Formats: sequence, structure tokens, C-alpha cells
Amino acid sequence: MVEFARSARSTLGVEWELALVDARSMELVPRAPELLGLAADVPGLSTKAVGEMLTNTVELVTGVHDTVGGAMDDLRVAVGDLRGLGEKLGVKLLSAGTHPFSRWWQQQITDKERYAELVNRTQWWGRNMLIYGVHMHVGVDDVRKVMPIMNAMLAYIPHLQALSASSPFWDGSDTGYASNRAMMFQQLPTAGIPFQLEDWAGYEKYLDDMLTTGVIDVINEVRWDMRPSPNNGTLEVRVCDGMSNLGEIGALTALVQCLVDDMSGRLDAGETLPTMPDWFHRENKWRTARYGMDAIIIENAEARERLVTEVLADEVERLRPTAERLGCVAELEDVLRIAEAGAGYQRQRAVLESTGSLIEVARSLVEELETDSPCEAFGSRD
Repeated sequence: MVEFARSARSTLGVEWELALVDARSMELVPRAPELLGLAADVPGLSTKAVGEMLTNTVELVTGVHDTVGGAMDDLRVAVGDLRGLGEKLGVKLLSAGTHPFSRWWQQQITDKERYAELVNRTQWWGRNMLIYGVHMHVGVDDVRKVMPIMNAMLAYIPHLQALSASSPFWDGSDTGYASNRAMMFQQLPTAGIPFQLEDWAGYEKYLDDMLTTGVIDVINEVRWDMRPSPNNGTLEVRVCDGMSNLGEIGALTALVQCLVDDMSGRLDAGETLPTMPDWFHRENKWRTARYGMDAIIIENAEARERLVTEVLADEVERLRPTAERLGCVAELEDVLRIAEAGAGYQRQRAVLESTGSLIEVARSLVEELETDSPCEAFGSRD
């Protein structure tokens, strides 16, 4: 029996994984233990900055919020405090799905049993997990809604992946993918697109089987792109690459919150949420990992195909009343600004084309985080 801690409908929490780089070389550095030691003495930051699998990573975790703006304010304060501490160590913060050139085999793994066991089991793939993401939690007020909402949300994996894609480079090379992180992460056991389970009892049976057969030891080792978070009473959306600025994180968080809230309301009204065949979801994930904002995706169960940016424009318009009620219209409309100005992977490639240097690509990511202005649209709005 897996208890789901019911949350107030559509409340929010966000987790943001940040890479630590040397201020001069832009190489990843294993300074998280030192930085977290300093953060422990900063009121408010000590509970929001946590370690991750690699010692080059610090994750920021917000509190529970009703609005996207509140969650972004939480992150803004925390990342400002963390940046100030990093300056004392000669460390800068960088956010993207992967680092442009640092070598995976040179990174240190945090000395914890669960990380050692992950690497022992998954070997080469586990050691290659030099990736960073942003996770959004949205509160669900009834356990009976969780699986129907998750099944319907799978159709939006391509939208979220295209908008957040920021990992074209791996180990100093252009992979040809908009999101190489998406391809990397799904190599781990229990990662990738979730199974479409009919109800909460089906999810409990899945977990029981996984625990009984030793595939997992605890339920959070199910690392799906979207998953229930029973202890938090949320649906956790884990699709997104690391994003370099709060404008983009806010836009994607608004889209996720609006989608989950819209589906929750439709279930309350007695509607059956639409689903698609599993192979549609797998194909859509590959297409947007490969082509990003230029992907043509399978839009519905009737196999209609359209350019992802066209679908996004329609979704923003459809969700505007929901956004008005939730207080995130401006953030939701930033989805369109990302499509117009270019996603992270496009900006990174443009920097490489203009400078010929992956060091400059990394430096541009640091600057985008510090200035919160990857493009005029984001930079002009408070």
C-alpha cells in the first residue's frame, strides 16, 4: 500500500540542478561540498541547497507555492545567495542539460551508498550521467486523478523537451541532438517514458513487483520522465533539460501547472482524459530530442502531425483562462517567446558558430544565469 499525501490542487514546487564551474577555465569543478558547507550558515538557503550524485552539482529546491511567480521568487533569492557564496570560491554557476566540454570520466561521485550502488549496477551508463535538469511538482488533490493525469501528460513530453532542450554538446562534440540529455538519461533502468497504468492500484502493483524482484530498493528509484511523488502529493515532471535562466524555467513551470490544473478540472467534470499509444510517445520523445523546436510531432491518437511550435501556440491560447485563474499569464506567454527567440540548444550553437569556442559557449551560459537575459524578451520583463 503506497499512501499518496494529498496536496492542495495545483500547488507548486521546483527543483533546479546547477553545475559548478571554475570562473576562469569554465571547467566543471568538484566544489559542492565546500559550497554546501557555506550555504549551511545562510538562513533560508541551508534548507534549499542540497547535494546531488556528482560533486560538481548543487540542487536548489523551492518551498511549496500557489503561484509560479512565488516559486520563481524563491529560486531567485536562493540562486543569488548561492552565486555570492560561489564567488568566494572562484566558482560560477552554470545551467544547461549538459556541460559543453567537460569530460564525464573526470567527475567525482558523491560518497553515498545509493550513488555507489547505482554506478555499480549500471556501470558505463551510470558513470556517464553528467546531466542536469529542472523538475516541477504540481499538487494533485485526489489520488484517483494521479494516473489519468500522468497518462494524459505524456502527450506533452515533446512540447516540454523542445522548449527546454539545452544539451547539444557532449564531451566537447556536437551530438546533432537538441537534447542529448534526454537520450542519455533514458539508458538507466526505470528511467524514460512511464508505463500507462490504469489507476493507483496498478501503480502500487508495479512498485510491489519492482521491489520484490530487486529492480529497485526504494520507490524514488523509479526515474520516469514523469512520476507520482507520493510523499509530496504531487505529479513530478522530470522531462526538462537544465535551463539557463528563470524566464525559461518560469515559462515551463507555468505550462506544466496549467496543464495539470486543466486536466484536474476536466476529471472533476466527469471527462475522460485523452491518451495516445505508447509508440507515439516514444517517437515524439526521439523527434524532439533530435530536432528540438523544428520537430514535427504526433499530436493525438488519430496520428495527426504538426510542427511542435504550432501546437504550442494553440496550447497557450487554450490554456490562457486557466493561467488567468492561476495568476501565471505572463509566464505562460513566455512559452511563445522561447519559440520566437530560440531555445537553449539553438543559442549555444549560435555562440559556437560566432566564436568557434566551447569555452565561450559555457561562458554564455554563466552570463545568461547571472543576467537572466538570454534574449530581449526575457531581459525586458521584471
